Amino acid sequence: MTVHLVKLCVGADSIDDLERYRGRVKAAADARGETWQSTHVTRMFPKRAGEILNGGSLYWVIKRVIQVRQRIVDLKEVIGDDGIKRCAIVMDNELVRTAPAARRPFQGWRYLNAEDAPRDLSDLATGGANLPDELRRKLLEIGAW
Repeated sequence: MTVHLVKLCVGADSIDDLERYRGRVKAAADARGETWQSTHVTRMFPKRAGEILNGGSLYWVIKRVIQVRQRIVDLKEVIGDDGIKRCAIVMDNELVRTAPAARRPFQGWRYLNAEDAPRDLSDLATGGANLPDELRRKLLEIGAW
């Protein structure tokens, strides 16, 4: 069985903001001669790691709406400079836009069952791909596609 994670994308107002941030992090890694891999470090290690690594994704909540996901490729225990164990969520570098799904604020991450996960936009419709995210989200919500 597959299970996903949901996490707030703090500091990003849009998918474009997230992409710009990732671009800056990648450029810094390139400048240091390092290979960049999309990673997010969180305090808690998921107890359902086996289910997550069985095809799970991290669904990012931007402005109270799930808008994009990244496939999780590994979960690694890391120790911070303060000596505390944490979990590095290693993800595929591709951002996959999803159908919008509203979420209330929360701390940390939450599990998301596969049957409750928003579908990828590529699975829903091909129209409006060049529209601004907010307009496309509203059109999807009213059933335009």
